[in-house]
Amino acid sequence: MMQTTQVLILGAGAAGLMCAISAGQRKRQVIILDHASRAGNKIRISGGGRCNFTNYFIEPEAYLSNNPHFCKSALSRYTQWDFIALMEKHGLPFHEKEAGQLFSDRKAQAIVDMLLAEIQEVGAQLSLETEIYTVIKTKENQSPYRFQVTTSQGDYLCESLVVATGGLSMPALGASALGYQIAQEFGLSLVPQRAALVPFTLHPQDKAFSASLAGLSINIRAHTAEKSFQGALLFTHRGLSGPAILQISSYWQAGVPVSIHLMPDIDVLKALKEARQAHPKWELKTWLAQYWPQRLAKAWCDYQNWPASVTLSELSNLKLESYAQTIQAWVPNIAGTEGYRTAEVTLGGIDTDELSSKSMQAKQVEGLYFIGEVVDVSGHLGGFNFQWAWSSAWAAGEYV
Repeated sequence: MMQTTQVLILGAGAAGLMCAISAGQRKRQVIILDHASRAGNKIRISGGGRCNFTNYFIEPEAYLSNNPHFCKSALSRYTQWDFIALMEKHGLPFHEKEAGQLFSDRKAQAIVDMLLAEIQEVGAQLSLETEIYTVIKTKENQSPYRFQVTTSQGDYLCESLVVATGGLSMPALGASALGYQIAQEFGLSLVPQRAALVPFTLHPQDKAFSASLAGLSINIRAHTAEKSFQGALLFTHRGLSGPAILQISSYWQAGVPVSIHLMPDIDVLKALKEARQAHPKWELKTWLAQYWPQRLAKAWCDYQNWPASVTLSELSNLKLESYAQTIQAWVPNIAGTEGYRTAEVTLGGIDTDELSSKSMQAKQVEGLYFIGEVVDVSGHLGGFNFQWAWSSAWAAGEYV
């Protein structure tokens, strides 16, 4: 069976669904294909099932790419306010968490349903449980159809082909390298991919310390040489997680130290000296427990081999300086990350030099478009990656 369409979109995730809406509003004939049994799987599980769908403070500086300017055009043409207006059109309530993060008041499925309703309104067709086998350029005499896509449900001919297949993160949801493979088959270059917004794993001694505190969370500030994030750190059985750790992981590579300030809101040395004067009989763990949960205070002293029974009055200024420095600049022994299994996003992807920032079309292959996570644009935690999906998809939809 051979089907023809003006626009064929590979992937029924955030970007693919939004592109179908954008193109459909231009009265383009659209078919979306996806191998999953349901559309919008990543939307459905995001934000703890509430979907952090955008952020009030979208800015290009919150995105990582070999070309930091590439994202500007799409983000300026379909903004966070446009998606908020779509939510309001469908009567979907939402709320702001910290730092402008916007979450649905209802389950994330409500956002998927909203997008599917829009797709139905524009007459786009959705074909699920459809495996993609091959993608080839058609012969000239098959014009205006530029591409032939062979699938488990038959062959498709299309004028415009949009690759919205996502990255490698969360393979349990069906993530694959299909988009990268298609790009390479058409001669496009890739930026190497790696897991980002992902928990760290630790080497044995540090892992044992962290595992003993699994489930405990504190406020920290994490640094690399180029970036700093403040927020929650969560100790896990394997290492470190939490928003601040996920954020800094996007800037980490093997061999790059991460320094963690475990009391970012106080002058630790000053506080220690004041405590020594006010409470000279306190032990270190007693002082630490003023700022941390007691089990962390005790575990930290054991982990650092700090004397258990020595009082603050017995510690010299030099010792206090040493302890303060350790608290302000802990450098855990990072073994790696948990990888794509738990990563929220994939760094790298289709080299932006290969694409038009205005239309997302491949410069050397007319009619071939790449949008969303498959492109070398990755956002910070907090709704930025969904906004890139909406914006890049809308941009392509205006041209396909």
